[in-house]
Amino acid sequence: MTRHPIPTRRAAHAAARETTRAALGGSAALAAAFETRAMLVPMVIESSSRGERAYDIYSRLLKERIIFLGDTIEDHVANLIIAQLLFLESEDPDKDINLYINSPGGVVTSGLAIYDTMEYLRAPVATICIGMAASMASVLLAAGAKGKRYSLPNSRIMIHQGSGGFRGNTPDVLIQVRELETLSERLHEILAQHTGQPVEKVRRDTDRDYFMSPEQARSYGIIDEVMARPGVSLIAKAKDERAKAGEG
Repeated sequence: MTRHPIPTRRAAHAAARETTRAALGGSAALAAAFETRAMLVPMVIESSSRGERAYDIYSRLLKERIIFLGDTIEDHVANLIIAQLLFLESEDPDKDINLYINSPGGVVTSGLAIYDTMEYLRAPVATICIGMAASMASVLLAAGAKGKRYSLPNSRIMIHQGSGGFRGNTPDVLIQVRELETLSERLHEILAQHTGQPVEKVRRDTDRDYFMSPEQARSYGIIDEVMARPGVSLIAKAKDERAKAGEG
């Protein structure tokens, strides 16, 4: 039987370059810009008896049931996070999903789409703050499974009320203001639900930017544990769970 070689990293990049160029109507300049951005993502090479296989780093982490939210939350980012959540749910609805967060927040409706998906899943979603979880990202951090919400010791967590800029005639602006007030109040309710704080306290605290250390966030109820030691590794934990499942 003829064995077809698994594409190397160079071949994979060449194929991706041609595909991107074709999708962009043959524009070499646009294709080069997209390729430059794509090449900033590290590739991981795995070797086996069948040869080598290249993964981008995020796909490799996905194999360990790890999702990384490391950007401003908007529709495109939210759709990618949701797709990964749904995929891991379909793979094993009883295993933890680990959502690492380093985000300044973003669009409220996009964040709520991720939040609703997390609530909908049967699989527990552990949340881990690395760097910063601000605004909508702090809501997602708090929405992790109880007992499985973490932060690294030098991270910062920030909550505040929703904000926006509006243009147009007065009736249209008033409509947008009312919608913003509705969304802000919903975020207050969600934070109160997951932190155990009274809604009125959350409303007061989010009137302006409210920054917290991990210890303060734990006291507030946004996280459950500060991961202070390298020995506490969720990646290693995920690998152990996979190994045990294989033995069973």
